[in-house]
Amino acid sequence: MTLGTKMICEGRTAREIFEDVMAKPNRAKFGFGEKLAIVNVDFQNAYTNMAEFKTAYETDPRQIEYTNMISRLARQADMPVIWTHVAYAGDASDAGVWGTRTDTPDSLQNIKYQSRRHEFDERCEIDPQDMIYTKRMPSAFFETPLQSLLVWHKIDTLVITGGSTSGCIRATAIDSLSRGYRTIVPIETCADKHESYHFANLTDLQLKYADVEPVQTVIDWLEAR
Repeated sequence: MTLGTKMICEGRTAREIFEDVMAKPNRAKFGFGEKLAIVNVDFQNAYTNMAEFKTAYETDPRQIEYTNMISRLARQADMPVIWTHVAYAGDASDAGVWGTRTDTPDSLQNIKYQSRRHEFDERCEIDPQDMIYTKRMPSAFFETPLQSLLVWHKIDTLVITGGSTSGCIRATAIDSLSRGYRTIVPIETCADKHESYHFANLTDLQLKYADVEPVQTVIDWLEAR
């Protein structure tokens, strides 16, 4: 008798598996705590401005609108909002080994400080009181002051938005859970280049590391505050 599971191979798409997992949840939610922070990951032109950069991508066309909405509600509830974006030095020495796989004008390590690719998308409603961090690796926690800020504000819940779902969202969510935060990923506020990557990673986040929720769930919680 075998109690474990051999790797499942089936013809369903990543979207179909995600929808099935969401329709039939079999694990308790982490839920909201007492105070949250919104972490908006890499809403910069390199990844959002499809008219200008081929590295940009879109999943939900209202992604930035929803992100602005929950960020505004968080501020009104006196909860912090953090925005990250990626950039590297002129010689890309701070990209490390991550910057060695390709070297084209579109490569990650060639997003330079103060460049158009580094700038936030003009649709982002960034308030003067928001915190802005430049990061160099996938997680918003890695070598940024994020953890210290969250401790100072006595945060117990992180809402993570941005892109990509399979990269920086996933990395930030795993680091968030690993540091003991209740972690929430609003579906409509995340994006990736391919629906397979997007939905496969949302499924994995839902099953292991985070509560993957409709953005309306976050809106309702914040409005109730």
